[in-house]
Order: sequence, then structure tokens, then C-alpha cells
Amino acid sequence: MTLANYRPVSNLPFLGKMIERTVLGQLQQFLDDTAGLDPFQSGFRPGHGTETVLVAITDELRRQSDSGGSALLVLLDLTAAFDTVDYDLMIHRLAMSGIRGQALNWFNSFLRNRSQCVEYMDQVSDRSPLLCGVPQGAILSPLLFNIYVRPLASLVRSFGLDCYQYADDTQLLLRLEPGATSIPENFTLCLEALSNWPCARRLKVNPAKTEILWHGRSTGLTHLLPTFDGAVLSPSPTVKSLGVVLDSQLTMEAQVAAASKQAFFHLRQARQLAPYLFDEALATVIHATVTSRLDYCNALYVGLPMSTTRKLRIVQNAAARLLTRTPMKCHITPVLQHLHWLPTDYRGLYKMLVLTFKTLYGQGLLYLGEDQAQSFFCFCPCLMECLAALYDSHAWVGAFYPSTQDMALY
Repeated sequence: MTLANYRPVSNLPFLGKMIERTVLGQLQQFLDDTAGLDPFQSGFRPGHGTETVLVAITDELRRQSDSGGSALLVLLDLTAAFDTVDYDLMIHRLAMSGIRGQALNWFNSFLRNRSQCVEYMDQVSDRSPLLCGVPQGAILSPLLFNIYVRPLASLVRSFGLDCYQYADDTQLLLRLEPGATSIPENFTLCLEALSNWPCARRLKVNPAKTEILWHGRSTGLTHLLPTFDGAVLSPSPTVKSLGVVLDSQLTMEAQVAAASKQAFFHLRQARQLAPYLFDEALATVIHATVTSRLDYCNALYVGLPMSTTRKLRIVQNAAARLLTRTPMKCHITPVLQHLHWLPTDYRGLYKMLVLTFKTLYGQGLLYLGEDQAQSFFCFCPCLMECLAALYDSHAWVGAFYPSTQDMALY
């Protein structure tokens, strides 16, 4: 750990956070009513999340590959983005969003006149005024940052590329038609614009940490990729997007291996604690450290071969046996039913069913439309049958979820 990786955390009073919470609700409602946020910005917004972003991205990649083309996924790295927000420009962004008068003055007061110091053991440095940056740890900071970087997505789309954002994580998607023999000029122009745009706004893109995933046939075009602010771009076999490892063929094997390895590590730790914990406490530990890793973005596992997801099933079965003290010779299905745990293969499917249902009935996100719902059915043919079974009869799910409250947990 180097000093450059440390970030200041604001020491905010409790009363101030209560006021922030009230303002956050009003500001979020105002932005929803006025479309003040980019529709593809999913960071810290109700109903949005890392999983919905990755479902949309992987769906677009697969659809482009199915059409015979290929696609480039570019993962931009913004260095210390929250700490470099310009106050004057932030106030201008708020004013352009429709915030005026006393409300704008309140935000101006919220941002300015802050200071910081460094405390190490019993030594405290002198206080220095903060000239930029939204407070780390403040409730309002993520939403303010979303407002601040909205023009970035508009800039990318002006060059014909798709742009997906989760707070400061920005991902560009370039589609290449079948039989393409060169990299489109608009991609080069977009990268040039992205090199210049952050500089005027105190943001900094780190080209050395920018990653590219090439999905589909490259047909020898990798050597034609342009440079990005002097750095040579080259596709990687795997990239880590929002905590999920994506490979160029979207087999998800690397992600399953990484998730199962982390879950097994924490399961071994929980096994050492098991003799000293009550069942309820042990269940809390397992849910917090093991099943949470199995469930993270598991909608991406829908349609994968059972041989790929086998490791996840082994981890879940081991966790269930540990929690119930069940020996290996006993069958695992009654144990899962007793715990009301859906098997791993169905947990992601259940998420995808709910997401597809909301999309089809107009309750989903703007960037997940009926086209995406139809492609879900094509990618996983059993989805339509499960969707009908889920809403026509609750017998299948009822064995694992005996009540609506339990179903809501997932």
C-alpha cells in the first residue's frame, strides 16, 4: 500500500448527515422528474446497480457477436475522481440542472470552506483548506458526482459509441460490423476528446490503467488500435469490470473461479469459528462472507454450462452443511429446502426472471428494453418456461421460499 492510494475521509457530524439524507431524497426526486441524470448512469440510484450495468453490457456484446460482428469494451480509469471535483464547475452543473436560489446557495455552502489534516498516532498536521473535491463519506457526494460527470457520457455518444457509467467507472462500447478491415475514425477522435475533456475539469484519465476487451473476431485489427494520450492500447484476455472478471469469449470461467476461491477462503475461516458461535451468528457470518460472494452479479451466470457453475454449487453445499452440521453422506436438497436456499443455478435465474418481468411490463430501467428481454430468451431458452411457471404456480419456488418476505430477500 503506497501513500498515493490513501484517501481522506470526512469527519462529518451526525446532525449534518441527517440533513444530507433529507436533501438527498429531495434532490433525487427532482432529478428523476427533470431527467437530470444520464439514463445510463447507474451509480447510487434506486433500482440501479452494478449487476444491471453488466447485464446490459454483456447482452450488447453477445448481440453484436451473434450478428457476425465484434465489439470493443474500453474501461476508463479516472484517478482520484471524487477528490478533484471543481467547486465552481459543480455549482454550474447544479444550476444547469435547474437548481436555483436558496437551494443553490445551500449546496455552495455545503461544498466550500472545508479543511483537512493528517493524523498519525499522536501527531497531527496543520489544517489545509480544500480547494476541490466532494467530501468522502458524505451522503450527498455520490449523487453530486453523478451530476458532475454527466457531460462525459454525452461527449462519448456524440462520436457514436455507447457509454455506461457507475459513478466514476466509465465503460465505452464500440461496435464493429462484420468484415471490418479498419478501426473506425470516430473511435480515434473519441479517445482524443477524452484526453482533453478531463483536463479542463480537474479530472485525470490514467491511460496506463485503461483496459480493452475485444469480444468477437478481431480479424487482425488489434495492431490498428490508436494510442490513448500516448499509451499504446492492446486488448486483454480478461478485464475486471465492477468487480466481475470478464473474458473475451464471455465464458465467465475466470469469474466463477475467482468468486468460488474467495468464498472457499471465507468458508474455511467460518469453519474455524463455528464451534464458538450460535447458529444465528454463524448464519450471519456465512451470509456476509460466503453467499454474498456467490450472489454478486450471479444473473451473469444464467445459461452457462453446469460444468462451469459446478464450483459455486460445491461452495453453497459446503456452507449449508456447515450451518446445519449435516454430514457429507446426507443428500443436500432437503438441507437447502430446510434453509430456504435456492440452489446456485436458480438464484441467478430468479434474478433474471424478475429483471425480465419488470422490463416486459415497463417497470425496468431505461437501458434495458424489450429488445434486451427478447435476447435474454434467445440466450436462455428455458427463461420463458420458468417465467410462466413462476407466475402461474408457486409450487417450485415455494419449497425454498415459504413466504413473500423470504422471496423479497433475494
